[in-house]
Amino acid sequence: MPHSSNHQTLWCALSGALAGLANGFFGGGGGMILVPLLTAKCGLTQRQAFANSVLIILPLCVFSSVIYLLRGSLDLLTALPYLLGGLIGGWLGGRLFKGLNMNVLRRVFALFILYGGVKALL
Repeated sequence: MPHSSNHQTLWCALSGALAGLANGFFGGGGGMILVPLLTAKCGLTQRQAFANSVLIILPLCVFSSVIYLLRGSLDLLTALPYLLGGLIGGWLGGRLFKGLNMNVLRRVFALFILYGGVKALL
């Protein structure tokens, strides 16, 4: 972590808790919470926040998926094509990430958040 104060460590832990809550409650969306908090409260650069968000979300998604599976809410056969497409998209996004302008990435991220918010309201 690029910081050492207890206050910042608490904010980072709270950020992770909020991301986990979003993933467990909504089935996703933790990254939308993490990226702004990692930059504003935890002292990470935008590029570090995006990369760390992916790493943080992985175990949260696995944990939430196990809970959904145990409760009978997860249909693995239905999810499989999306998982395969997501793996390809994740690989491609990771390859393109290094050369991407952060202002463009931040704006695209904001558009996805706005799109999701509008879709949720309608």
